[in-house]
Amino acid sequence: MYSKEKVEQMFLAFPPLHKILLEAPDYESARDKFLAKSRRFIEANADEALKLSGLQVALRLSCLRAFRQFFTRRSAHLTGFDMVKVLYDLAHENWQSLPPDLSDAFLEDVHRILSGMAGKAGIYGDEVKIRKTGREAGIARSRYLNRLCAKIDESMKRYQCGLDSGVIEKRNENRQRIISFFGCSEAEFDDYHWQLKHIVRDSAMLEKLVELTPEEKLAIDRARAARLPFGITPYYVSLFDYRSGGLVDMSVRAQVIPPMSYVDGILARRDQPVCDLDFMRETDTSPIDLITRRYPHIVVFKPYNTCSQICVYCQRNWEIDDVYSPGAMASKEKLDAAIDWIAANPAVNEVLVTGGDPLVMTDANIRYVLEGLAKIETVWRIRIGSRTPVALPQRITDELADMIASFQQPGRREIVIVTHFEHCFEITPQAMEAIQKFRRRGLYCYNQAVFTIQNCRRYEVNALRRWLRQIGVEPYYTFNAKGKQETDFYRVPLARLQQEAREEARLLPGMARTDEPVFNVPGLGKNYLRAEQNHLLLTILPDGRRIYEFHPWEKYISNIPSYIHTDLALYDYLKKLETLGENPEDYKSIYYYF
Repeated sequence: MYSKEKVEQMFLAFPPLHKILLEAPDYESARDKFLAKSRRFIEANADEALKLSGLQVALRLSCLRAFRQFFTRRSAHLTGFDMVKVLYDLAHENWQSLPPDLSDAFLEDVHRILSGMAGKAGIYGDEVKIRKTGREAGIARSRYLNRLCAKIDESMKRYQCGLDSGVIEKRNENRQRIISFFGCSEAEFDDYHWQLKHIVRDSAMLEKLVELTPEEKLAIDRARAARLPFGITPYYVSLFDYRSGGLVDMSVRAQVIPPMSYVDGILARRDQPVCDLDFMRETDTSPIDLITRRYPHIVVFKPYNTCSQICVYCQRNWEIDDVYSPGAMASKEKLDAAIDWIAANPAVNEVLVTGGDPLVMTDANIRYVLEGLAKIETVWRIRIGSRTPVALPQRITDELADMIASFQQPGRREIVIVTHFEHCFEITPQAMEAIQKFRRRGLYCYNQAVFTIQNCRRYEVNALRRWLRQIGVEPYYTFNAKGKQETDFYRVPLARLQQEAREEARLLPGMARTDEPVFNVPGLGKNYLRAEQNHLLLTILPDGRRIYEFHPWEKYISNIPSYIHTDLALYDYLKKLETLGENPEDYKSIYYYF
């Protein structure tokens, strides 16, 4: 629903637009007149415009570019929605002609952009003015930076790390409770074989270890009844808070307990062809079984099709039968064929071994895969993508680390571990020790985080990056959550990821912010969100959702088709943050990331 008060507020933000709409005989004429005159808006009221700071002028230009795009016929054609007609009908109070899903989310987004065009975005406070020079200026600047650091540090303290003494103590209590329930010894609990034999696979078992909300229990029960993959290692269960419904362990529970919207979404699409479930179009980029190739010099190799536990929003959840399922290991014939294919394509110099989680394989199978790849002279780097250091750190034994490290040959071949910590609450002494076993043997470790509603609050991923560096992991990518319908529960608007990169990550020292914010274009690959020339905001739908056109990484090499993506409504997202205790005003600049 929408309110007429917001309509009035929107048009008051930028009167020239309202005037054009009212004077035009029809919306097509209004479109042409706006596009013809809009460039002159920046020069209107020159005296007032000269009072704006350089940043305010830049923001005006950015908003104008976005709004001009909304008015183009191309945007209307690509999206199937013509914003100009809606604005025209609003200006003329043709209420019966408006889309039935017109909402305050649409009006608020448009209002914010128009305010930016008018130089009245209101996102800047007082300008930092240091009128001193020399040493006095340096001291004043340092004091300003100290105040900024205090604000950042205070924000990051809100997010508990698994290395905090209080968290360690609480988890030791959890551990003892779980050990007592299973009747095992401390040594057995620390044995990964025991962990894999005792994966928690249903709500009946899980609620004997921790409290569950009624919604969590129902979702797990429906998922299991429908044979959807579900399972959690006892170790990872020990990372939950015993009490349910809190914000502290929200990120941990959400990784493995599906929301009802996910279960319902999967079941609704279960009878669709595989290609409809394969959101990233891996089947379209697979030249042979187990291999995916999107880029010139690297391939994805998937020898093992399961994990010790499943991340709910995994991009490959459609092809995984169950947690730690038998028969997940590819046959020797398929492994050999995939390795032979890599050898026959010498342009491939890097292999990402993933799955499933390859470190859940037996030592013998890991060795077989690495030996096969190591025999190929043209393979210079092998990445191992694994969440095992997070979900099952006991699996990283000295023997396993020694064996993997034995395939690294400086100057000839590099072995790299790429893991997936989602939150600093997952960083534990056990996880740190698993990482250090690799680091002590000369292997670099990198992290790929997924930006979700569970870790997207102000400075939350900053806290993760800070602690990752402390345990020996380098931030690598921060991925936007995939735009699959069934995982809408987790998704965050692209503008928030851009905002996080520029307003939060940018404030960390360089070594702690080495990662890249990324949108994965289905079938095409990574699109770097720092670069606005790689995507285009086409329009805002009546319900407030933004629609983007993403350009593939080959943009300046080949004329590859672009990809149209429907994102989330910023207004609705900020309302959701409010339910998590956040103040939407702290995020108001989100409307100015296009």
